[in-house]
Amino acid sequence: MLEPEQVLHIRQGTPTEAHYRLKQKLGQTAGRQTWLAEDLAAQPPELVVIKLLAFGDQVQWDDLKLFEREAQVLRQLKHSQIPKYRDYFSIDDRLLWFGLVQDHISGASLKQLIAGGQHFSERQVRQMAANLLHLLIYLHELSPPVLHRDIKPSNLILGKDNYIYLIDFGAVQDKAAAEGSTFTVVGTYGYAPMEQFGGRAVAASDLYALGATLIHLLTGVSPAELPQKDLQIQFADRVSLDPDFVWWVAKLVQPDVAKRFQTARQALGALRSLEASKASPLSISSQQPDPSRERSPALQRERAIVPHFDTRIQLHQTADELLIQVPGANPWNLLYLIPVAIGLAIFGQIWAPVMASMSWQFGNTLFFFLPIVLLIAASTYWDFLPTYVQFTPEKFAIYKSPFGFSLTMIQGSNAEIHNIFHTLRAFRAGKQTYEKRVVTIQTYSSESFFAKGFSWDECNWLVKVIKEWLRMT
Repeated sequence: MLEPEQVLHIRQGTPTEAHYRLKQKLGQTAGRQTWLAEDLAAQPPELVVIKLLAFGDQVQWDDLKLFEREAQVLRQLKHSQIPKYRDYFSIDDRLLWFGLVQDHISGASLKQLIAGGQHFSERQVRQMAANLLHLLIYLHELSPPVLHRDIKPSNLILGKDNYIYLIDFGAVQDKAAAEGSTFTVVGTYGYAPMEQFGGRAVAASDLYALGATLIHLLTGVSPAELPQKDLQIQFADRVSLDPDFVWWVAKLVQPDVAKRFQTARQALGALRSLEASKASPLSISSQQPDPSRERSPALQRERAIVPHFDTRIQLHQTADELLIQVPGANPWNLLYLIPVAIGLAIFGQIWAPVMASMSWQFGNTLFFFLPIVLLIAASTYWDFLPTYVQFTPEKFAIYKSPFGFSLTMIQGSNAEIHNIFHTLRAFRAGKQTYEKRVVTIQTYSSESFFAKGFSWDECNWLVKVIKEWLRMT
């Protein structure tokens, strides 16, 4: 019997020894328990969530296989909206327990919020939808793809940081499962599509579950309790929403998998296009393009965006592009070349007699100094080149144009952008460290920065314009 304050001793006497103190039981079903616990190996102890499976009469081999698969998949996932995997273990405490440990997310599930009477606006639901689609893009585009197969309000945590976290990968399907001869039927009635109960889950199956979850948030009623017509969930008469958004949600929950959006990336693109079509043509945020529509002449013309303060940064946008030109180093920086030139002159004066005594000819002397001079010249030329940051409907790129040729330094997909912000960043020059403000594009796998050394106002302005153009605000 597991009790609060009980300490689980895992792998005692080994280099990977772990101790967990149980604090509060979060849930219990037949053969399963979920506990809030403390990881005593961390200093100070850190809160974790432990899922425990008791292998016995109520738990079959298929249950254990799903539990082990969840641990294997979570060990490989690296995403800020999936609680971090910590440990997988087994203990013998009169029963054989298998345990899975993850980071604890401070917040409440969407199911708890709905039960508590919280209502979600259309804007909030749109933001959650976009947030979860980014997460599904990550999961579905892994190699092999990962299908969650049980997206629903109880498996979505709204953290205190206002991000949505996806939990409970117990129904996850990966390539290993898909290649087997049999399938374990999983899912929750009302949220899982028909093809999933037939063992044929695809990426669009997770999109159906997402759509059903959005319907629950919008109506406050479980989709299992809503009427259906030809297997289609009927919810439009219970909400007052933008008709295009109703169409978009309804497309997510089409009974026929072929009539749904086929990928999370496709669904996100449609959502962004829908929002762009509703914005005013005079606003910055209206510039998010809709590839399926003809552009008006006003939107096709390029427009410069000018802030209320002086800046050397230039921004230009059309309906299909946002281009930022960040100027290179200030001309006054050329002064730093004076001590370099003096140093080279002194170096030459000292070494010229030595070279002459070694019968070095002028050509050899020039060959000795030429690489140093060219390296300094190239570095100086590069610093003085402007940096271009380009956003199109699908991707972004950071590049320079030496001698008229575009040289891309960084590029990525807009769908992978997790956040855009400005902050102070530490740089090193020799043995000294200094800080400069930069604008950072944070994706789920890396960070890229530009506008090094510009003011707080300039960086804040850049972040605001980019987020509005990408519809991230």
